[in-house]
Amino acid sequence: MPEQTKRPQLLMCRPNLNDLPSIQVPEGYEVRTYQPGDEAVWADVVNRSFGGKERTAENAREVIMNRPQFEPDRLFFVTKDGEAVGTACAWERGGHPEGTGYLHMVGVVPGHQGHGLGKLLVSLVLDCFRRKGYRQVMLHTDDFRLPAIKSYLRAGFDPVIRDDEERLRWDAIRNQIADT
Repeated sequence: MPEQTKRPQLLMCRPNLNDLPSIQVPEGYEVRTYQPGDEAVWADVVNRSFGGKERTAENAREVIMNRPQFEPDRLFFVTKDGEAVGTACAWERGGHPEGTGYLHMVGVVPGHQGHGLGKLLVSLVLDCFRRKGYRQVMLHTDDFRLPAIKSYLRAGFDPVIRDDEERLRWDAIRNQIADT
């Protein structure tokens, strides 16, 4: 992960759950949801995907599994040969309008990035929210996560611009994306 100055995360919204991207599992990969004991599995995928704060099974229980909004069928894993290599969560988070889901902790480990797994995970979460009757989905991301931002834009998410500083940040992101 590139060295970055810590800035408030950017907000994105998919304002409806119409015309969702299709769910396409790349050859050689499988999808499953949380199973008891997956705390260490989740922590490993998140550590390898994001770096930074070292997650543990105990931390996974604290921030995900022991929370009242946790539902096992809303925590997705992509696996290859039985090893989890990607994860995402269909989460609920306060501070958003009623009927709003939250796309949380999308991560794909190096070596498996570039195979459409991020798109797959986002599609799984969006479909999960649609089936459960949600109307829109929000997410937070960082400026330097350009491949993820490109994926979110392709999946129908729009930037939520809350002030002039964020407008400048999104302008810079658009310029960087246009150059790739």
